[in-house]
Amino acid sequence: MFDKIVLLITGLVALYLAWQFYGRYSKNKAIYDIYYMMGFVVLLVSGLLLIFLGYGILASPYVLTVASLIPLGISMGLAEQFFPAWKKSFKWFALIGFLAIAITSFTGSPLKKLAVPLFHGVAGLVIFLGPFFANKEVKGFWWVGIGGVLIGLGGIALAFLSVGSQLLFFSADFVFTILAPLLLLMTLAFAWGFVKDIKA
Repeated sequence: MFDKIVLLITGLVALYLAWQFYGRYSKNKAIYDIYYMMGFVVLLVSGLLLIFLGYGILASPYVLTVASLIPLGISMGLAEQFFPAWKKSFKWFALIGFLAIAITSFTGSPLKKLAVPLFHGVAGLVIFLGPFFANKEVKGFWWVGIGGVLIGLGGIALAFLSVGSQLLFFSADFVFTILAPLLLLMTLAFAWGFVKDIKA
């Protein structure tokens, strides 16, 4: 019940963020807000699925593939908004990553052990480092980077579990114990940083 309450709060914060991005998109028509919205709408849906179906759904190739849109969407948004010089290349990287995760998940390919941690890890790294190099004029935007650290830790740990391995001390029991609070802290950090940028 504790996890369900925490996941519900996480979903509400994700919904609030998606609404804020939609509000900015309706004014500026910037495509990066679409990428951000995609990431947080998927987070909302993922949280609702966890509430109603439990953590067992994380083993589903459908869920693993769609959930990869959370870090890929947010990282594409940052690339589009702040790093125009390499945004096109990163879009190709994200597309290849999504397809690689989907194909290896559904086929059970051993390459899944490489594809999932690799693309989740790189996207998480972009979310972590991007805000510190992107918009230094917006105070508090670095909180997005903190969210990137949290999504990177959680995503990579889940990625290793999904392929039957363990990352350091991140056992299955430990990951499932911290998953809901980690998702909430991550989403709150994103909310604090992104709303600062939107309001600015």
